[in-house]
Amino acid sequence: MSKLCSLKEAVASYVHDGDLVYAAGFTHLIPFAAGHEIIRQERRDLVLARATPDLIYDQMVAAGCARKIIFSYSGNPGVGSLRILRGAIESSRLEVEEYSHFSMITRLQAAAAGLPFMPMNPTGALDLERANPNFRRVDDPFTGKQVVVVPPLNPDVAIVHVQRADAQGNAQIWGILGEQKEAAFAARHVVLTAEEIVDPELIHSDPNRTIIPEFIVDAVACVPFCAHPSYTQGYYDRDNDFYLAWDSLTETPEKTQAYLEEWVYGVRNRAEYWEKLGVSTQARLAVSPRLAGPVNYGDY
Repeated sequence: MSKLCSLKEAVASYVHDGDLVYAAGFTHLIPFAAGHEIIRQERRDLVLARATPDLIYDQMVAAGCARKIIFSYSGNPGVGSLRILRGAIESSRLEVEEYSHFSMITRLQAAAAGLPFMPMNPTGALDLERANPNFRRVDDPFTGKQVVVVPPLNPDVAIVHVQRADAQGNAQIWGILGEQKEAAFAARHVVLTAEEIVDPELIHSDPNRTIIPEFIVDAVACVPFCAHPSYTQGYYDRDNDFYLAWDSLTETPEKTQAYLEEWVYGVRNRAEYWEKLGVSTQARLAVSPRLAGPVNYGDY
């Protein structure tokens, strides 16, 4: 059964005030278009979880969507701090729950496996243990040594951007793999955004590339250029100029709100946003094909 819908419909159906939202994607495939749609629909009191908040959560916090953030690294990659996020945390306007990358992913793994907790070897992150009561220590019943445990993280909705999917929700990702699979299996609902929708036969022709299966997916939206200013491997490049510009755009609340008014509230969808970027930016972010070698699965 087809699960195709617009991104606007997907957000309206599966993202509600007060939800714990996990926008997945590491370095690339960050679902900025979904974040913008959540802003346009004026969702409030969200708990935003991500291994790396990136600019997407800076923008959502600036728009007043969040009451809490769960994360394992905060920064404008290669530039510096996320000004909005940092200011909200330092002024106590935003609750915060911090982890290491490994412990954040371990929480998702516990949730995906339906376990009450997941153990880790102790690390040097003693300050995190002192600051976050979700880090606990228990004795390994086999060796008697202590291990650190963290509880599961079950998002109400995971939003995952992928290169391609079929209408049923079988989704394929290549390039850098982040926590997309773990977040999707841990979540109660999954919204997929895809650069393109393809026939199931194409998905079936390369099954090992299918990271997310249809039976955990609730909605599929075709959203080309969803990840800008991050990138989608094989489709368009990372907009480094924008990451640099965001630092100055967030110097004052007035400049930040002006950006949101023009580039989020001022466009109806991602197609209008991409057109507004202009042909020079589109050309700068274009990538040339670099195809992988074919794989022979054999015929039976």
